Amino acid sequence: MDAELNKLENQLEQMIGLYESGRVEIRELRTRVARLEADNRALAEKVRFATGKLESLLEQLPES
Repeated sequence: MDAELNKLENQLEQMIGLYESGRVEIRELRTRVARLEADNRALAEKVRFATGKLESLLEQLPES
């Protein structure tokens, strides 16, 4: 009986450890996603700006 309880206790401790590791990983992933979304927004703005400049330059080219 003691052996079974010890085994269950060890399994429970292992499950708790895995749960806590999972929570830490999820928190890190959420932080990473937020940072990547911010980077994506900044890059999209740069693309919009570059597109506007290119369109402006194309309008200034003489027709051929």
